[in-house]
Amino acid sequence: MRVLYSAVFYLIIPFVLFRLYWRGFKTPHHRLRWNERFALYNQQYPQGVIWFHAVSVGEVEALFPLVKQMQTLHSDSPILITTMTPTGSARVKAVLGESVAHVYVPYDLPDAVYRFMRCFKPKLAVMIETEIWPNLFTYCGKNNIPLYIVNARIAARSVANYQKMSALIHPALAHVDLIATQTEADAEHFIAIGGRKDKVKNLGNIKFDVEISQDTIDQGLHLKAELFKDRFVWLIASTHKDEEAIFLQLYPPLKAKIPELLLVIVPRHQQRFAEVKRICEAELTTVMRSSNARVNTQTDLYVVDSIGELKMFYAAADIAFVGGSMVAAGGHNILEAAAVGVPVLFGPYMTNFKEIADGVLKQQAAIQCQTTEDVVQAVFELYQQPDYRAALIARGKSFIRDNQGTVIRICDLLESALNLNK
Repeated sequence: MRVLYSAVFYLIIPFVLFRLYWRGFKTPHHRLRWNERFALYNQQYPQGVIWFHAVSVGEVEALFPLVKQMQTLHSDSPILITTMTPTGSARVKAVLGESVAHVYVPYDLPDAVYRFMRCFKPKLAVMIETEIWPNLFTYCGKNNIPLYIVNARIAARSVANYQKMSALIHPALAHVDLIATQTEADAEHFIAIGGRKDKVKNLGNIKFDVEISQDTIDQGLHLKAELFKDRFVWLIASTHKDEEAIFLQLYPPLKAKIPELLLVIVPRHQQRFAEVKRICEAELTTVMRSSNARVNTQTDLYVVDSIGELKMFYAAADIAFVGGSMVAAGGHNILEAAAVGVPVLFGPYMTNFKEIADGVLKQQAAIQCQTTEDVVQAVFELYQQPDYRAALIARGKSFIRDNQGTVIRICDLLESALNLNK
């Protein structure tokens, strides 16, 4: 089955490259570094690396505490981080700089996998969340490279799709030393798609070990005092297509009740910045982050068309609504906002973060809005009740503290693997 999979992958490569080229019209970085996707390198890289792979921004952000802990424990071992997207790549470079090696993960083609492995010679491979690559996994297994999937998750709706590919997925998972899942439900899902029960263990979600530097918070507070002075800042984070329009329609009735209200929108995807700018400027008096223009009393909306500044803008907000949840996108991570110390709201669509959403609601540490009317009511109540805002912040931070420790648990396992592989 893997031979057929590889043959099909080779056949569709022209279409994959055309898609990258096409996406490059909106995001030019998609047209760069194609050689890395085939493991054709034009420089020397370290060997004997501890290798971490994360798809994009969300997974990379979750990975940082784990990587920093491993850097502390193994300062003499080079670390490699691979990503699939330019935005994920940008975050690796911005946060970790030259302290790690970084390339795009190669396409899961036998020759590309061979060149990648020959270049880096990893002594440990760690995949984040839901990364199952048959050729990569097979190479690790045949060459005795310890392979882990950590912070692993599979949505219930995806189980049936993986089961249809059991002839491909089962052999791949057989090469994995341990699958460390976020929840018990995720553990059951991995077992259902072919993970061996003795190699699947629920260790919790590393996203609870989020790190927010004091510098980031201070920068946000400075932004609030200088740029958003005397405004009540309502931030909408990680918005998707059709989601901005919802909040643009909610702004006027809320503005009538809250004269100092300022709406701040942070689109999820860089390639949508131009589209969001057009939509917003057609509806409200808008300032773009990239313009470096000042916010004045006539400004209704501030759009953050930049990458890597979300945590700082959380610190500059009075309340935050985490997007991807008012449209059927599955929601996004609400823990960063809670860790910064801002009251958190989110919509009805949280399938990708169901356990976190259920847990935070159980602790009354955030507000879920099922309808647009709920959003308007929640924002106005939070505006009117500073004590309510403070209580949400305190309960949100407590919820995070109560669920931390996964990074240490995973590091202990990786330590054991490295010691056995010496």
